[in-house]
Amino acid sequence: MKSYVITVNGTSYDVTVEEVGAGQAPQAAAAAPLAPKAAPKAAPKAAPAKAGSVTVSAPMPGKILNVKLQSGAAVKKGDVILVLEAMKMENEIVAPQDGTIASINVAVGDSVEAGSVLATLN
Repeated sequence: MKSYVITVNGTSYDVTVEEVGAGQAPQAAAAAPLAPKAAPKAAPKAAPAKAGSVTVSAPMPGKILNVKLQSGAAVKKGDVILVLEAMKMENEIVAPQDGTIASINVAVGDSVEAGSVLATLN
C-alpha cells in the first residue's frame, strides 16, 4: 500500500493505493469516504473602497495574476488595469473609457466569477 496526498481545486485528499502483482486480483476493501482537509485560507480582501460610477467586470471566471494600477490612477480607454488568468491564458482587463480609478475590488491571487466587479472608475 502506498499513500499519497492529492490536491484538487485547492482541496487536499489522502489517498491510499494498493499495489497488485501480476495475476492477482485486488482485494475488496471497504470504501470509506475521506473527509477533505481544510483548504488553505484565502488572503484577506482589501477594505471596500468608494465605488465609482463605471464598473469593470470580469468577462469570465478566473484568477487575478496582477493588478497594474491602484485607486486614484488616471486611465485612458484601453489602458490595462489588471491581468486575469482563465483557462491557462492571461487576459488583460482594460479601462472601458477615460477616467480615474475609484476602487480596485480584488487582490492578486483572488478567484473571481464571471460578472464580478473588479474595479470602478469615475
